Amino acid sequence: KLQGLTKDSPMRLRMEEFVKRMQQEVTAGLEKVDGEAKFKIDRWTRAEGGDGISMVLQDGKVFEKAGVAVSVVYGMLPPAAAQMRAQHPDIAETNEALTFFATGISCVIHPHNPNAPTVHFNYRYFELGHDEKGEPISWWFGGGSDLTPTILYEEDAAHFHKMIKETCDQHDPRYYKDFKKWCDDYFYIQHRGERRGIGGIFFDDLDDKPIDELFSFVKDCGNGFLKQYVPIVERRKDMPFTMEDKQWQQLRRGRYVEFNLVYDRGTKFGLLTPGSRIESIMMSMPLTARWEYMHEPDVGAHGKLMEVLRVPRDWAET
Repeated sequence: KLQGLTKDSPMRLRMEEFVKRMQQEVTAGLEKVDGEAKFKIDRWTRAEGGDGISMVLQDGKVFEKAGVAVSVVYGMLPPAAAQMRAQHPDIAETNEALTFFATGISCVIHPHNPNAPTVHFNYRYFELGHDEKGEPISWWFGGGSDLTPTILYEEDAAHFHKMIKETCDQHDPRYYKDFKKWCDDYFYIQHRGERRGIGGIFFDDLDDKPIDELFSFVKDCGNGFLKQYVPIVERRKDMPFTMEDKQWQQLRRGRYVEFNLVYDRGTKFGLLTPGSRIESIMMSMPLTARWEYMHEPDVGAHGKLMEVLRVPRDWAET
């Protein structure tokens, strides 16, 4: 059904084609970095409407766990899940179930080496409510990419942010500044008083420009991912580390889990959507993590990271 798409094809089909192609490119790129392990391909269908492909690599040479998942789901959304979105003026408040369509790609990569950072990206397209012709009453894009180091290397943070800023600047001079702040605010673990990582960009409910312009922005963001991340992991994957570094990584992953289970909109939306695939929702979780009672970080080795998790920095100017 995705053959012969043109710029006049429905956005739902064009976005589906993009995320499935991106999944192939990203997994191929990551397999090349790992050098040994291959992604397991898990195709699934949703009885209520839709399907997806979850691709997961575990216990590789470089990556402890890496997951890249695409989903295409549609049907009726219960009121609890419908309220997950920010208010769209086209959709009135309702206690009725609404028709919906959602497609997107999500990726989380957890390397073995504590010097190599965890990374996440997600790009998605959503329709809510449809008229008698099947046209969406409301539509929007969301997504972003963010870096979560265990040990802070300023040149890695600067590279990641500068690559993202270059892409943003090609589309709108406001995007990087606005979406970086949104990312810093969104990935905030309120009960810890710290961010999940050193950020990147995050945006949601993006519908303020013609749909083709926004689709072009989302595509460029997605297509830039390997250039954002691969040079960093190549630099760090074979560096020596101590047992203290590994233990610190486990504790930071514990924070990652806390954010995903307590605050993440995607996790909440997935759990509230009938027939959702739990394995794919939980794919972002690290293979291993640790919660240590009253742990105090080593000020010399790990204090630098804690500073920037509490007070975000402007990495693109570094």
